[in-house]
Amino acid sequence: MQARFRERVHTVSGGEVAGILVAVFWAILVSFLAVALVRLAQTLKATTKLVADVTDQAVPLLADASSAVRSAQTQIDRVDAIASDVQEVTSNASALSTTVASTFGGPLVKVAAFGYGVRRAISGRKDDVPAKAPRRTVIVGRTVSRRDKRNLRGK
Repeated sequence: MQARFRERVHTVSGGEVAGILVAVFWAILVSFLAVALVRLAQTLKATTKLVADVTDQAVPLLADASSAVRSAQTQIDRVDAIASDVQEVTSNASALSTTVASTFGGPLVKVAAFGYGVRRAISGRKDDVPAKAPRRTVIVGRTVSRRDKRNLRGK
């Protein structure tokens, strides 16, 4: 009986120690990868929720932006119509101005010249009579004050 209960002493070889170490490091690596995968799954869930929230908010904003663009296009069409009407009115006014100038311009100049000639003839003015000297003296390049004018008259 004593032989049966004898303790067996087993020695561990270097390869077995290396195998145990590799198994422990492999278990640690797998646990780190599991933690990283769990965190990645949480991040993906949060990202999915964020994208869904942004989509829910962006769709109404895009609808509002689309209606604003349509409204702006309508206003631009109106402004374009007004601008074309203004251009037409401007060309009509220019044509009217040219017509009035050509129709009445020549005869009005002739009437004014005739009136000037009649006034001159009535006043009895002759070409040999010199006209009155002008009241103001103009000196080019110099400003003359009233005091200077008095001094110029005496000279």
